[in-house]
Amino acid sequence: MKIGIDLDGVVIDSETTFRTYEEIFDIDILKGNNLVDRKEPKFQTRYNWTEEQEKEFIDKYFLTVSRQSNLMSGFIAVYNLLKQQGHEFVVITARGGFVKEMKDDALRVLEENNIKFDKYYWNIHDKLEICQKENVDIMIDDDYKIIQKLADNQIKTLYFRDTNLMELEENEYIKEVNNWGDIYRYIRKKGYDER
Repeated sequence: MKIGIDLDGVVIDSETTFRTYEEIFDIDILKGNNLVDRKEPKFQTRYNWTEEQEKEFIDKYFLTVSRQSNLMSGFIAVYNLLKQQGHEFVVITARGGFVKEMKDDALRVLEENNIKFDKYYWNIHDKLEICQKENVDIMIDDDYKIIQKLADNQIKTLYFRDTNLMELEENEYIKEVNNWGDIYRYIRKKGYDER
């Protein structure tokens, strides 16, 4: 199986770290309560910050968050099992767009943990195009908008949903998962079902 995979919030636990620093920035730096919708995954739609405030947040915290983030719990074990079983992984991530050094930081974390994916696509904002080009069997992502777009185009997805984020109705193209054990069960069960 060819598995498309996002990094932040799926492989690297940066999204929860981002949310922590977003709250610190909003409350202590901006001295306000600019939270608009906590179900939104990205700070640009989660808060009603100005463009200048968004840039200040990026400049002040993006590299800090990147350096403080680790691999998601359970990822290494499941990744190693799936690789042994012959599955292929294609990274499709927006990382490296806002702050180019975040790509290097992700590669460092992966290298330190002896993780080598089969292919990498960095600074990607249209994941549909890459999923189609690579003919992925399933895409794992934590952004409901990306998941919905892929599912609308008949690409099977695993929605790695964190607490409070938007819920999506499951169907033949959307399955919600909350940890790497869920992902392992789904992929192994799918393999058994296809025999």
